[in-house]
Amino acid sequence: MPDERFEEHLRHPHGRGRRPDGGHDAVAGAAACGDVVRMSVALDGERVSAAGFDAEGCGATVAAASAAAELAEGAPLLQAARVGAQEVAAALGGLSPGKHHAAELAADALARALGAAARAGAALAPQPSRTLVAMSGGVDSAVAALLCAREDAAAPVAVTLELWRDAHNDAERSCCSASAVREARALAHRMGLAHLTLDLRDEFRAGVVDPWIAGHAAGLTPNPCVRCNGSVRLEAMLELAGRVGAGALATGHYARIGDDGLLRTATDPAKDQSYVLAALEPEALARLRFPLGELTKAQVREMAEREGLPVARRPDSQDLCFLAGSAREAFLTRHGGPRPRPGHILDEAGRPLGRHRGAHAFTVGQRRGVGVGGRDAPLYVTGTDVASNTVTVGPRAALLTTRVRLSDVRLRAPAEEIAQVRLRYRAPAVPCTLRGEELELREPVWGAAPGQTAVFLRGDRVLGCATIAP
Repeated sequence: MPDERFEEHLRHPHGRGRRPDGGHDAVAGAAACGDVVRMSVALDGERVSAAGFDAEGCGATVAAASAAAELAEGAPLLQAARVGAQEVAAALGGLSPGKHHAAELAADALARALGAAARAGAALAPQPSRTLVAMSGGVDSAVAALLCAREDAAAPVAVTLELWRDAHNDAERSCCSASAVREARALAHRMGLAHLTLDLRDEFRAGVVDPWIAGHAAGLTPNPCVRCNGSVRLEAMLELAGRVGAGALATGHYARIGDDGLLRTATDPAKDQSYVLAALEPEALARLRFPLGELTKAQVREMAEREGLPVARRPDSQDLCFLAGSAREAFLTRHGGPRPRPGHILDEAGRPLGRHRGAHAFTVGQRRGVGVGGRDAPLYVTGTDVASNTVTVGPRAALLTTRVRLSDVRLRAPAEEIAQVRLRYRAPAVPCTLRGEELELREPVWGAAPGQTAVFLRGDRVLGCATIAP
C-alpha cells in the first residue's frame, strides 16, 4: 500500500497552482513522456519564502512535486539546495523504482528554480572562506570540490550549468546536458554539498554557438571554448558566487594563477587548459581558484578512487560540448549554419583539381577529407574563400609561414615581454615578437588557421591573446 505521506501529498498537494509573487519558474520533463513539473520559488534574500508548483502526469509526479515544494518552502537557500531525488522520495515514505523518475523530475525542477532565484535575488552574508565550485559531473570538478571542502572553513557550494539541450547529441559525452546536470547534482549531494543549477542555454546560444556558426559561415575556424570561458560561463558563475556569499569560484581546470595575478600554465603539460582561459579579464582571475593546477591527471584519478567517488574512471567529456555525438556539418545544417554547397578545389595556380562539399567545411592545414592527392606528396588546405566557394590546396611546404596577422589583441603585459605564442590548443609554443597586430615567428609554423586564438606567453605566464586574422 502507498505510504500515508504519499497519499497526503496526492490528496492535498502543497502549493499546487500557486506562483509566489516574485517567483522564479523552471520546468522539468516533457509532454512527450506525459510527466511535466513546473516549479516556482521566491527568495527573501537568504531563505525560500514561498514555493509552488503545477504538474502533469501520474499521481507520483504530483506527489513528488508537492513534497519538493514543501521541503524547500521556509528553508534557507543552501538547505533547500541540498534537496535531491533521494530527499523527495524519502519525504513520500519511499518510492518504487518505477516511480523514482517522478522524484527526479521534481528535484530537477526545484534545482532549476532555485538557481534562477539565486541568480536574480539571493543575498547571502559574505563568507570569504566559502567557495563556489563549478561541477560538471566529471572527475576533475569532483576532485576540485573535494579539495575545497578540505581547505575551506565554510562548506563549498556547488553549481552546474545547463548550456545546451539537443536530442541529436550524446548526453553521455557532453558536460553541459540536462542528464549531466542531474549527475553532477547527485554527486554534489553525495559529497554533502548544496547544489544550484543555472540554466544558461539562451546566453550560451547567443554568446558561443551563434558566433561559432557565424564564424564558419565566414570561412573561419573559431574556438568556442575561449569565448565560453571568457565571457559566458565563468562570468555567470562569478556573479552567482557573490550572491551566495562566496569569496571565490573554483573550477576543475588545469591551470594556475601566479602571485602577480597572471594566468599560468598547469604543472601537467598534457592537461594544461590555460589556452582556453586566456581571454579572462584580470578582475575575474582575482576571484578564481584552480585546485588542480599543481596536479597530474593520474593524481586526480587516484585521489577520486581513494575517496570512493563514482566518477574516478569516467572518460573525459568532448571539448566541444554542444557537438557531443554530432557531426559538425550535420550540426551546422540543423542550427541555421552554412549548408553543403559544392565548389571547386584548386591548386596554387588556380587550376581545378576536384570538387568539395562547401568551403566552410575546411580549415587551413587540413589534410584529411580533402579528397584529392598530389602526384608526389599529400595535399593540404592552404586557403579557403567562402565568397567564391573555393578551397585551395598545395604541398605541406606551402603552409610554412613566419608571419601571422591578428585582430582583437588583448594584452595583460607590455608587448615586449611576450616571448612565445601558441597558435592552437595543444600546439607547441613557438618563439615570436608581437608588432602591433602582426606576429613575427622566429620558427616557421605549418599554417595558422584564421579564427583560432593566439595565446601569448613568457615561460609559463599567459600574457594575453588575440584572434588569428585571414
